Amino acid sequence: MSSPYRVLFLCTGNSARSIMAEALLNVLGQGRFEAFSAGSFPSGKVQPFAAEIARDLGYQAPLRSKSWDEFAQADATPIDAVITVCDNAAGEVCPIWPGHPVTAHWGVPDPVAAEGSDEQRRQAFQSACALLRQRVERLLALPIDRLDAGELQRQLRAIGHEH
Repeated sequence: MSSPYRVLFLCTGNSARSIMAEALLNVLGQGRFEAFSAGSFPSGKVQPFAAEIARDLGYQAPLRSKSWDEFAQADATPIDAVITVCDNAAGEVCPIWPGHPVTAHWGVPDPVAAEGSDEQRRQAFQSACALLRQRVERLLALPIDRLDAGELQRQLRAIGHEH
């Protein structure tokens, strides 16, 4: 790959799962990948536990909750793959993405819905991040530059069915 492979992670609120996925892929991808995140109905804030996890990973870029509309504009950064990480976003009608990226769904339980003490809530975020990390590591192992779009989409979707 001559330029980084660009992945957009989507979730409804863009406050936790998609943010953690963005951080994971940007850190673990070591420049081979460029990850972004967005939401269909962004909350406008990043969950503190998600921000803490991103910092702990070594992710330095500013985190912000933003609309997927930013990536659907004709002049937007071209995206190679769009991956939904929440079941609500997977069922929504997505914009038409410039460049026709491959799509996949990697459903992850919502840590924002966790109840209990701060430690119990933090554990829910860590569990969600651990599942995302497994999937991101599988993505990183794919020979992306040697797969056609159909096979890449099949492989990305298969990753979402692993636990």
